[in-house]
Amino acid sequence: MGYFDYSETDVHTIDYQHFLLDSPSPYHVADLVAQRLVDAGFTRQDETEPWDASPGGHVMVRGGAVAAWVVPTSVTEQTGFRIVGAHTDSPVFHVKPSLTSSTADGWGQIDVEVYGGMIWNSWLDRELAVAGRLMMKDGRTVLVRTGALARIPQLAIHLDRGVNPEGLKLDPQKHLHPVWTVDNPEANFMAEVAKYAGVSVADIASHDLILIPQQGPATFGESGQFFAAGQQDNLSSVHAGLTAFERLTKAGTPTDGDVRIFMCFNHEEIGSATREGAAGPILQTVLERTAYALGRDADGVARMFAASSCISADAAHSVHPNYAEYHDPATHPVMGRGPVLKINANQRYATDGEGIALWNRACTAAGVPSQDFVSNNAMPCGSTIGPITATRLGILTVDVGVGLLSMHSAREMSHVDDLIGMSKVLEAYWLGA
Repeated sequence: MGYFDYSETDVHTIDYQHFLLDSPSPYHVADLVAQRLVDAGFTRQDETEPWDASPGGHVMVRGGAVAAWVVPTSVTEQTGFRIVGAHTDSPVFHVKPSLTSSTADGWGQIDVEVYGGMIWNSWLDRELAVAGRLMMKDGRTVLVRTGALARIPQLAIHLDRGVNPEGLKLDPQKHLHPVWTVDNPEANFMAEVAKYAGVSVADIASHDLILIPQQGPATFGESGQFFAAGQQDNLSSVHAGLTAFERLTKAGTPTDGDVRIFMCFNHEEIGSATREGAAGPILQTVLERTAYALGRDADGVARMFAASSCISADAAHSVHPNYAEYHDPATHPVMGRGPVLKINANQRYATDGEGIALWNRACTAAGVPSQDFVSNNAMPCGSTIGPITATRLGILTVDVGVGLLSMHSAREMSHVDDLIGMSKVLEAYWLGA
C-alpha cells in the first residue's frame, strides 16, 4: 500500500489551507481558534464568570476576537507576560442594512460597504460568497457561510477602450456593487443565507455579514513554494500563533516562566478602536484579570506589565519583482528567506533596539532566518497593532510579519517556508528565548 511522505512544511501548509477554508470571517476565526485550543485541552472562559488563572490553558472569545493564555504551575514575583498579538480581520465588503437593491433593467444587487483598504480592482470578476454571524431571537449566535452567490463584473474592453492605456477608474458606490440575480423580484437574500445556516428567516434578529472570494487557497510555483489565498493579512500570523500554541500544549503545562498570551484582535483594518480591537480594552482586561486572579495587587499588576513583552505579528511586504523601486534601495526582504522584522523611525512600527534583540534571540533559538523591512523615504509607512499595544500598555513591543505580495488584494501571495518559520519563532519566544 502506497503512502505520501509529507515534510514538516507540507503538513503545516496543508493545515494552513484547511484553516483558511474554515475561517471566512473574523467570527469563524475566533470560534475555530477557540475550538482547536479546547480540543488541545484548554478551558473556555466566559467573561461574565470569575476569571480562571489556574495552571494550564484558557481561551476566551469576544465577537471576532479571541484571547488565550497559559499559566505555568509556578508563578513568582518575576513572572511577566509573553504576548503574541495578531488580528482576525481583512479588507472585505460588509453587507448594508438595506441588503439588496435592483436596477431598472432587472439586475438584483447586494448592497455592500467597503471595509478596510482593499485593492478594489482585485475583487472584480470573482465569485463571491457570504459569511459571518446571525444573531437569533432566542439569543444564539449562528455562524454561516454560503456558496458562490455574487460577482462584480467588469465592463468589457469594447465599451471602455481607455481602460488599459489610461487605467481603471472605479467609483466604490457605483462600480463595486455585486450582482446576485436577474429578473427575479421575489429573490430573498436573507432567505438564501438562512438556508445555508439551517435556520428560519423569521428567527433572525440581526446579522454581521461580509462578502468574500469563493475561490479556495492553493499552492503554485515550480516546487509548490508559493501560497495563494485571500485574508493572509493577517491569518498567516493567527495560524502561526495557533499552531505554535498547539505544539507547546503537547509538552504539557510549563512548570515556570512567564504567562503565555495569544491575543487575536478584530478591526485592525479600520483602526482598531473598538471593543474587540487593539485600541480597546480587551488585551488589558485579559492581562489584568489574569494578574488579579494570581493574587496580584495594583502594584503587582504594574510590575508584571514591566516584566512583559509583546511580538506584534502582522503581515509584511516582500520586495516586488516588478516594482522594486518602491522599496528602500538597501533593504529588500524576499519571501522565502524568513519572517520580516518591521522597523520605522517614526514608530509606525513599535520596533526598537530592545525589541530587535528579543526577536533575534527567538529566531536564533528557532533556527529560522530573519529579514528587515524599512520603508522607502518617499513612501508613507502603514501601521499595525504594535504601536497601539505599546502605547496603551507600556509593554516592550516588536513588529514582525510574514512577507506577502499583493497585500490587501482579494488574493494574496506568501511563501510556505515563511509560514512555518514564523510559527517556529513564536514557539521559541513563548518558550523563553
